[in-house]
Amino acid sequence: MLLTEVKNKKTASEFLDVAREIYRNDPHWVCPLDKDIEAVFDPEKNELHKHGVCTRWVLKSDEGHLIGRIAAFVNEKKAYQPEQPTGGIGFFECINDPEAATLLFSTAEKWLTERGMKAMDGPINFGENDSFWGLLIEGFTTPSYGMNYHHPYYKGLFDAYGFKTLYEQITNHLEVNKPFPERFTKIAQWVANKPGYTFKHLEVNKLEDFAKDFAEIYNDAWQDFENFVPLQTKGILETFNKMKTVMDEKLIWFAYINNEPASVIVILPDANQMIKSFNGKLGLIEKLKFLYYRWKGVSRMRAVVMGTKKAFQKHGLESALFIKLKEYVLPLNQYVELELSWVGDFNDKMLSIHEATGATFGKKHATMRKLFK
Repeated sequence: MLLTEVKNKKTASEFLDVAREIYRNDPHWVCPLDKDIEAVFDPEKNELHKHGVCTRWVLKSDEGHLIGRIAAFVNEKKAYQPEQPTGGIGFFECINDPEAATLLFSTAEKWLTERGMKAMDGPINFGENDSFWGLLIEGFTTPSYGMNYHHPYYKGLFDAYGFKTLYEQITNHLEVNKPFPERFTKIAQWVANKPGYTFKHLEVNKLEDFAKDFAEIYNDAWQDFENFVPLQTKGILETFNKMKTVMDEKLIWFAYINNEPASVIVILPDANQMIKSFNGKLGLIEKLKFLYYRWKGVSRMRAVVMGTKKAFQKHGLESALFIKLKEYVLPLNQYVELELSWVGDFNDKMLSIHEATGATFGKKHATMRKLFK
């Protein structure tokens, strides 16, 4: 086998092509856009390069066939939060061969060790956890945009190398046309009509204001979770601007109590239904197709993030937000499924909200950790 570090356009292209080879005959896999993968490794497009380092490798068989890949990275803002300095590995793809997988894992481990790391988490992203994060271990169905998809045998490759599950990420599915449970609806309607409670959907011409509100809610809601790093308004605004290509502003809702930002839910149409036939490419033809598919509409949505300030977490705001969404979505007669993704198994409050809506199990990913000897 021949392992090569990505250093030029040729190896960068091969890195992208590995996944196309691994999943060539898998009907469920949707090839991520090449530009999205490349952006992770581009210092001009990924601000984590300002306080971190990353690299990646491509693995070929003796005959020259693409059989694997892996990336490794150190995020200086998060590497020293666990008990031991911890780096990350991601974008792992490999044929069902323990020897090949071991070569990929050990190469990443050596690189991370040389940079002072004592452990590695994976598969994770050199970025936020809303995309390319976690190993799929249950629910091998068509993924939504940004969600990792893997062959079932991958878990065995991670286990064999010594990775242990750090936490699991639960994704649930909600049938849009199915009525909410009666108790959920009653609470939602009561909350929606309380004095001082207002609900607004995002407005594209006021993105900066909503980015500030999102930051205020998110940073309050998530502050007590392990390894939390506050989000900055600038970064959120950049994310909102990137979302514009698929965004429906009436699928992103905010709740306010006496004009104070209190709760938010961000839902996007599932772009994977638009790009499934693109095979990762986004040339002129694909762009025209994308515009057509966007105009035509898709049948699935993905809840990217949901959060409520700690002081308001027992006020039922989430249920009211879901009702506001449904009031908009149902008359469209377009969407049939909402994917509620992903929630860590440590987040009992959010999982309880999923259960209250009547959502059913969809997928499970695992974030794993390997301690170095």
